[in-house]
Amino acid sequence: MQKTYRQGAIGALLDEYERAIIDLQQVISHLSNTQLTTIADHNTTDPDCVSIQTVLHHVVNSGFGYATYIQKLKNPDVIRPKTNLRPSTTDYYNDLNQMFAFTLDTFANMSDEEAEKSEKIHSPWGIIYDIEQLMEHAIVHILRHRRQIEKFIIHLSK
Repeated sequence: MQKTYRQGAIGALLDEYERAIIDLQQVISHLSNTQLTTIADHNTTDPDCVSIQTVLHHVVNSGFGYATYIQKLKNPDVIRPKTNLRPSTTDYYNDLNQMFAFTLDTFANMSDEEAEKSEKIHSPWGIIYDIEQLMEHAIVHILRHRRQIEKFIIHLSK
């Protein structure tokens, strides 16, 4: 099957974001619900990083957040979709798909030029981004947490 690539700079970012999501979905596809919810890091003080479940919730919640920050440039009244801890990897697989669909909707009518000339986004963690930088951060965010989950899987299999 031939891969279809989206057009332009935004298209490239969306293609890579989708690829990162698919890779993460593949990593979690064979996990049991017990593996999902078992505490994997007893030493962390970060509640988002104690289990695969909490990491996935964090990834999904953040993904909706990035798209919401971008949408707020045009509509400050946009509300970030609510996310919940899920009991199964199937639920997270679906949540990741919904998160990506929400992101696609964010860029549905935005040109590369519009994205390039947009206002800066002041993140809650103190970094100022343009749209391209925020999407690059979103991609790497998934990659870093995919790696963390891979390490958790190794730890849980011992």
